[in-house]
Amino acid sequence: MTSERAKPAFPEHEQDAPATEIDFSIIEQIFFAYRDFTSDPDHLLTQYGFGRAHHRIVHFVNRRPGLTVAELLELLKITKQSLARVLKQLIDGGYIVQVPGPRDRRQRELHPTEKGRMLALDLATPQSRRIARALAGTSPREREVIERFLMDMMNPDSRAQVAAVPTDRTAVEKG
Repeated sequence: MTSERAKPAFPEHEQDAPATEIDFSIIEQIFFAYRDFTSDPDHLLTQYGFGRAHHRIVHFVNRRPGLTVAELLELLKITKQSLARVLKQLIDGGYIVQVPGPRDRRQRELHPTEKGRMLALDLATPQSRRIARALAGTSPREREVIERFLMDMMNPDSRAQVAAVPTDRTAVEKG
């Protein structure tokens, strides 16, 4: 009985890269960093009856007011069906408003309400504090290395999406 290994789910350009040793240390550090990074907002989200999908939508609508539903689908790489239920809860709860596009009335633009902006900031604040603690004492050059590492971890299409977002580092954003 032979078992064939499944092909890894890496982008095509990474599948062709030469095999290297597995860096379990970095893999585990990323796993635990992500777990802890999301734990603070997860706790707050449960108080609203929300989950991570709500968090991602509120975050990106707050960061990109006027984002269309189609753009949000592409950004999050989810289906219309996945988005519909969560977005409806956020709209019905008064966190997001949906308006017809100014050029194409069939498009639906999403905007955070004041309540939505406050939720986005409440969710981002503990994450921002965690990042500030981790970066305390780093030089601007060290920060550049960290940012480059994070960008290099992303697929090329994700890098383009990050580049499209304003890069301000203000602690609080108001709409």
